[in-house]
Order: sequence, then C-alpha cells, then structure tokens
Amino acid sequence: MEKHMESFLNNLSFTSITIATLTLLLLYLQNPKTCINNPHQLPNPLKPNQKFPKSTCNLTHRAFTTVNKHNRRIWATKSWIRTVQSFTIQFQSLQAQNLFSNNSRVLVVSAGAGHSVMALNKIGVNDVNGVELVESHPLVGRADPHSLPFFDDVFDFGFSPFLERALFPARYVGEMERTVKGGGACVVAVEECGGEEVEEVEKLFRKSKLVEVNNVTLGGEKRTSIVMKVVK
Repeated sequence: MEKHMESFLNNLSFTSITIATLTLLLLYLQNPKTCINNPHQLPNPLKPNQKFPKSTCNLTHRAFTTVNKHNRRIWATKSWIRTVQSFTIQFQSLQAQNLFSNNSRVLVVSAGAGHSVMALNKIGVNDVNGVELVESHPLVGRADPHSLPFFDDVFDFGFSPFLERALFPARYVGEMERTVKGGGACVVAVEECGGEEVEEVEKLFRKSKLVEVNNVTLGGEKRTSIVMKVVK
C-alpha cells in the first residue's frame, strides 16, 4: 500500500511540475494585447521627466539626449549660474593681484562639475585644465589629483576649490606644487576656518610661501581661500 501511495505521489509531483512548466512557457511566449509591439511607432513618446516603464507592456520610445543638450540644460539653471558667478568674483580678485593673466596656463584640481573652469573661461582664460576623479565633459577631464598626468612646471596658476576632499592632503598639495612653475601661485579653498587651521594647510606646502588668507563665498558656501606663492 505504501509503495502504491509513494508511486502515486511521485506521479502527481511530476505531473504538477510539467503543467507548471508548460504554463510558464505559454505565458512567456504569449504577447498580451495590452503590450506594444513597435515602440518606434508611438505618436507620443515619453517626456524626459516621466518615469521608466515598470514592464515591457509599458515600454515606449525615449528620445536620445545628446551630451551638449544635457549640458545646456544644466548650465541654464539658476543654481549653476549663481555658482559660476561666485567663482568669477573670486578669480577676478585674484587676477587683479596679478596672480595670473588671460594668457596663463591654469590648473584646476578637484574641479567637480566644472563651475570654476567655466568661470575662468568667462573672464578670458582659455588655457584651463580641470581635473577630477570623475570626468564631466567638456569642462573637466578625469585624473587622480594625487598623481597628476602633467609634466613638472607646466602651469602658471593652480587652484583647488575643495582641498578638504583630498585623501592624502600632503601628496595632493605636492602635485600642485610640482606642476606649477616657480613664481606661480597655488590657491586652495577649504571650509571656513581660523588661524590654527590655516597654519596646518600652510605646512602642507613644502615649496611655497603664504601670501594671503581671505574668507570668500563659493557656491553659496562660506570658505577660506589660502594663496601660496611657489618658490623653486
């Protein structure tokens, strides 16, 4: 009796598995009437701000957005314009002190999305190299700030808006000094701080002398700008 029952249960299990498999196969092969066969023929494609479809039945064609078009949208926002303007004011002040000119070769380390690079371009500086761990084309290229891909003494002016983001501050600053010519300037910005913190930053520079320290506002944040003159 037990053997018959065991055989019956085995047959029942096999039959159930077979039916379930065939059902799933049919569901997979079937094209529901509510699904869209050709998304390219849709009269009204999704707008960029609409959510992604939850399934293939909601699939619609999304127009391709070029990098230039995407950048133009970002650069037209009030936040972007305000941030660029704050950097422009900072650079105009530094330029008035003859720390660099429109003909200078400028390096921007930890350039982020490129606000500072655009600000330099706007005041007439065309030879600007902005670098960041993540590329932000066309303003910022990808490079490790702790190991810059440039020869020694190739820049007239170096700038970093976010020194505190450096994993190894001494090496970070050393790379700025290495690539900036003697007589050039390195300017770094950190979170707003006082005398002791400024001294700590100054000690990171082995080949530069402190010129001045100012409190500035960059991108809506209060920061301290430290100007160093490279001596080689």
